[in-house]
Amino acid sequence: MKRKTTHAPHFVVCINNEGYKASLEVGKLYRMIPDAAAASHGYVRVVDESGEDYGYAAERFFPLDVPQALADALLITG
Repeated sequence: MKRKTTHAPHFVVCINNEGYKASLEVGKLYRMIPDAAAASHGYVRVVDESGEDYGYAAERFFPLDVPQALADALLITG
């Protein structure tokens, strides 16, 4: 029997919001949506200040590994 694989949500911190000041806040934690097509072009998909997910240059963010318990709590409040 195969085990169901669950993937922990990914989070990134914005380190550069130049040109996107209304959409991104420097120092803020954002949920990243896995997107292989975006990644192949140097982009990450994040849920920004609008509450929608959009692609941004990966260099604008610093990726974080967070424990599952923290990820669960952030998804409840975020």
